[in-house]
Order: sequence, then structure tokens, then C-alpha cells
Amino acid sequence: MSAHCQLTGAAPVFGNRVSHSHRRTRRRWNPNIQHRRYWLPSEGRFVRLTLSAKAIKTVDKVGVEAAMARIRARGGKV
Repeated sequence: MSAHCQLTGAAPVFGNRVSHSHRRTRRRWNPNIQHRRYWLPSEGRFVRLTLSAKAIKTVDKVGVEAAMARIRARGGKV
């Protein structure tokens, strides 16, 4: 589960690599996953989250408390 975003649920997508001769082999597109550490004031501790680049922008916009509520609503354990 290392290539999954805890907030958005972004995961690798699979498809075909198509060569010039039109031979097809399987490939995958990985999301831009980053590890970020945020201070959670309500619990008085740091949390380390695995987030996509889009999710990092979401945390900056809505705040870490609201993001944690969304993660827990999805069933994530933090």
C-alpha cells in the first residue's frame, strides 16, 4: 500500500505500453506520493501522512484537522 494516498485514495493505474511496432506490454502510472509530517494540535502530536501532491494542496487549503477527519471518514487509521 505504499503507492496509495491516504486522503484522496489515489492508487497506481495500469495500462499498456505501445511500441512503434504496436507491440503491447503492461505498465503502470504511479501517483506523485510524498510523505509529510503535520502537527495535530487537538491531539498534541505529529502525524506522518502519505499524500499525493494534490492532497498536500488540499491539506493546505482546508487545514490538517479537516483533512484528518476526511481520512478517518474513509476508514483510514492514523
